[in-house]
Amino acid sequence: MTDLKKEWPLFEVFIRSKHGVSHVHAGSVHAADSTMAMENARDVYTRRSEGSSIWVIPSSEITASAPSAKAALFEPSDDKVYRHPTFYEVPDDLEVL
Repeated sequence: MTDLKKEWPLFEVFIRSKHGVSHVHAGSVHAADSTMAMENARDVYTRRSEGSSIWVIPSSEITASAPSAKAALFEPSDDKVYRHPTFYEVPDDLEVL
């Protein structure tokens, strides 16, 4: 018997529990292709109808930031003026909601 982990790629599985909420990482499956990954994810992670939507993506296609990059990615920066609406004037006749 061949080792599937060496031959089939790993897919990450994300499940949405109900319409309107975000998908949440549920786990991983090995599969020959995305169709098989979707079927395996359905069989493993939604056996009791606990999901309304499934996403599968090859693990090799996911890019994530490192915790050490938090400051550069998420903290406001004064040198990025496009993040601050201070470079234009609001007309006086504009109704503010």
